[in-house]
Amino acid sequence: MPQGSKTPSMAIREEKLIESFLDSVWAERGLSRNTLQSYRYDLLQLAAHLEGCQHDLLSANREDLLQFLAAQVRKGRSPRSLSRYLSGFRQFYQWLMREGRIHTDPSAMIESPKLGRGLPKALSEQQVEGLLEAPDADTPLGLRDRTMLEMMYATGLRVSELVNLELASLNLNQGVVRVTGKGGKERLVPLGEEALSWMERYLGESRPDLMRGGDCPQVFVTSRKAGMTRQAFWHAIRKHASGAGIGQKVSPHMLRHSFATHLLNHGADLRVVQLLLGHSDLSTTQIYTHIAREGLKQLHSKHHPRG
Repeated sequence: MPQGSKTPSMAIREEKLIESFLDSVWAERGLSRNTLQSYRYDLLQLAAHLEGCQHDLLSANREDLLQFLAAQVRKGRSPRSLSRYLSGFRQFYQWLMREGRIHTDPSAMIESPKLGRGLPKALSEQQVEGLLEAPDADTPLGLRDRTMLEMMYATGLRVSELVNLELASLNLNQGVVRVTGKGGKERLVPLGEEALSWMERYLGESRPDLMRGGDCPQVFVTSRKAGMTRQAFWHAIRKHASGAGIGQKVSPHMLRHSFATHLLNHGADLRVVQLLLGHSDLSTTQIYTHIAREGLKQLHSKHHPRG
């Protein structure tokens, strides 16, 4: 066997170690499935790198981690990606310390790269109107897509919250939806008259047509009688954005950004927007005030005689 290569049993032990860590952080913090998958992928990458250094996850030192990060820089990884790697590694090695599996944390003395906080991209109100009207609401799939777009813009849900939304979470009589967000935290979000109207039409016309007697707890379903996925909705929104003539790449998250930005543009209180978005920290919501401020500056520059 080549020097530094791992036996199958060693690789299995490392995979089991990673799974134990993921189970622990999920139980402690209720992290999302996507976050856990990112941690798993990053740690498996680190384990593969350490194989060439004649080390494993338990014996890795600070230099090993620095070499891994340097290799990612050479591959063109962004500072944000490096920060994500390091964040996951820190949590992993702190967990190993608590478990008594190691006595020194190799990630402790590594500084995170400094990140410039970019403004999230939002669509204009006119672009949103075009996007909402793009699906053909006279077809079952078009009506479903229109309802999903209306829901996302009316509520500011994350795409994972939207596709995982269950029928039991809807209260159409009161016009609200119960959403389970990050960390398993629940919040009530109003639908608004327009989204409520589309939801009632979708549930009465499109969903029964798509399900054809099948059973699925999720609100939004496909013609295969199964729940929508994040990937399927991502593809749908890109298609409809193209149909609406929106030149830039549009993601589901841009509708969430647009929801928050347009609320603030029309005078909504920042703390109300925080509650609707499900942000635990107000500072996360405050970035939308910068977008609103930039929009006002552009309006002033364009229309004021001394702009």
